[in-house]
Parts: sequence; structure tokens; C-alpha cells
Amino acid sequence: MRTLRTPVAIVGAGPAGLVLAHLLHLDGVRSVVLERRDRRYVEGRVRAGLLEQGTADLLRDSGVGGRMDREGQVHEGFELRFDAERHRLSTAELCGRTVTMYGQQEVVKDLIRARTEAGEPPYFGVDDIALGDLTGVAATLRCTLDGEPTVVRADFVAGCDGFHGVTRRGLPAGRPVQYERTYPFAWLGVLSAAPPAGEELIYAVHDRGFALHSMRSPTVSRLYLQVAPDEDLARWPDDRIRAELRTRLCPAGEPLHEGPLSRHGITSMRGFVVEPMQYGRLFLAGDAAHIVPPTAAKGLNLAVADAVVLARALAAWYGRGDREPLDAYTRTCLAHVWQAQEFSAWLTRLFHPHPGEDAMEARLRRARLRHLVTSRAAATDFAEHYTGRARGRVTARGGA
Repeated sequence: MRTLRTPVAIVGAGPAGLVLAHLLHLDGVRSVVLERRDRRYVEGRVRAGLLEQGTADLLRDSGVGGRMDREGQVHEGFELRFDAERHRLSTAELCGRTVTMYGQQEVVKDLIRARTEAGEPPYFGVDDIALGDLTGVAATLRCTLDGEPTVVRADFVAGCDGFHGVTRRGLPAGRPVQYERTYPFAWLGVLSAAPPAGEELIYAVHDRGFALHSMRSPTVSRLYLQVAPDEDLARWPDDRIRAELRTRLCPAGEPLHEGPLSRHGITSMRGFVVEPMQYGRLFLAGDAAHIVPPTAAKGLNLAVADAVVLARALAAWYGRGDREPLDAYTRTCLAHVWQAQEFSAWLTRLFHPHPGEDAMEARLRRARLRHLVTSRAAATDFAEHYTGRARGRVTARGGA
């Protein structure tokens, strides 16, 4: 059995793991990335596509944002529809921030290319990772690399392998506290081979359920419908999906471009946080440590924010022997994690009629929506959360 030594072992080649590896490389810190899935699966996995300005700026400033700038779509606001009315909120005017539509799979492709060009490509198809000691003089992992049983010895392990990954199991039994909320609805999502109906995202609040019109490119739209959490896709033929999209998104007869539908799927809605996000030489990042409902599109952005905090902490350790940022990792991350959880939960309650919701609650939600589109103060607060500016401010002050 061979032994592989590395300063940092990163489990997971999603946004958190790849951003972390890239930033460490720029700081002169070596790392090894181990990914359970094969490269084709990782690069083809369609996920979120909304990048907060801080995320886009980080990719650009670290040298991996060139294709994003060429192919991504910068949005200065979004449209909110309810009661057969259309309201546009300009985040650029309200708080000076924008968002960029650029698929998570495209971010992953760019980062994998950067790691490969740097001579440190991820190991793909490593499906037998087992955690060893996490509190000794070095952390250990056991796995098979290039067909050979291997012990990976590292100063630190970054668990970036998602909600169902192995690294969170490295937290000692009984020590982590898990906070979780499951919502009584889900999203049915499809890709449509048709141009988007507008230049920006459309959020539609309707008595029949929420709908979202997003985009992946100038010729491909991404569409979502609120459905029951146990919904059967077989009950949703394409004609029914199109009819429901027209009903919820276009109550006043607005145009909705239609094309062949693909990539049908059901997305569950839940919030989850584990505390602490570290133990011994193990540090969790991204979905391994927290999940947010997709309403506010914070998952990818939170993963990148975790990676930035951990990269800076590791750079401080290797650069000047300063352990304090590593010790403060959980506290620092939870500042932005809980800010995003709160906004995501609030937005989810606002946009979705809940099963069993009575007439009064429905009208209270409408009153909140009306306040949002008529009060500049309310709209500005919303824009700061939507673009990530509010969360960045909390994190900069260093406390949850």
C-alpha cells in the first residue's frame, strides 16, 4: 500500500472543493482533490446558475472568470409577478450590485481546467474513501488511487463532498448539533430549448403555486413549478407542465417562449446546518455543512464563501504560523451561513402558498409582497440580501 502526503486533502470536486484547491494553489499551498464521481458526471451535473457579484468577482480576480465574462449574463435586477401585475426591482439601482447567470457546471468545468493546467488535476472515481485519524499529528484517509490502495496523509482535510458525503461522519457522535427544516412542497424543474421570455429572472407568486423563469443561455430556459413534496413526475406530461407555466407565469397574457422540454426533475426544499463545521484536522464546507432551499439561489454562493474563509485560514497558517483563523473557521462561516438561511427561509415563506394556508395568511403574504414593491427601504434591504451584500457585511464584522 502506497502513502500519499499532502498539506491539504480535499474530498469533493464541487464548487467548494475546487475553489479551495485553486485559491490554495495561488497561495503556494499544495492540495489533492478526491472526487467520488467520474469527470463526465461532475461536469455535466446541472445545478444552480445564479452567481452573486462577490462570487463572480472572486472567479474573475483569481483568473478563472474569462469564460464567465464572455458567456455569462449579468442581471441588474429581476421581475416579480403577482396579482396579474409586473414589478421590476433593480438591484443595481437599489444597492449597486448585480448577479451573473452562469451555470454551476460551467464554473466547475473552468476550475477543473485550471487545476489540470496547473498540473494538479482532481482524482475522479474515488468511491471508497474512508476517514482515519483526524486528531493526531496528521489526518489520514484510505482509498484507491489509480487502481492502487493508498493512504493519504494530510495536515488538514476539507470535507467538500456534499450532504450525502462521507466527511461529515468524521464529526464525533453526539458532538455536532444539526438544525433542519423540511418544507411541505418541492420544485418540478425542466430545461426548455427556447429563448428566455425576458432578459432577467421572473419570480411568479400565484394561488396555484410558485413559478420561476430562469435561463441557462440565450437559447435555453430553466423553468420551475411548485409541486407537492412527494409528486410523481409521471403525472406531469409536457403539455401539463406548459399549461401550468402559462397559468402561473403569464396571468396577464405575457409571452412565454416554448420549446422541447428535457432534464425533468424534482428538487426537495429543506434547510440544514451542522455545528460545529470543524473537528480536529477536518473542516466542512458547502453542502457537507449546510443546505438552503433553492428559492434564493444561495447554495453555490455559500459554498464559495466557505472555501474563501478556509483558504485564507490555511494561507495564514502556512504563511505565518497563525492558527487563529483556523480555530475561528466555524464562527466565521456561521455568520454568513445563518444570514443566508434566514433570507432563504423568509423568501420561501413569502413566495410559496403552504398546504392548508388559510385565506388570511394568503392575504398577509400579498401585503408583504405589496410592501416590497412599494417601499424603497424594503426593496433595498431585499436587494442587499439577494445579491449577497448584506451577508458579506455581517461576515466582515466577524460574528454571527
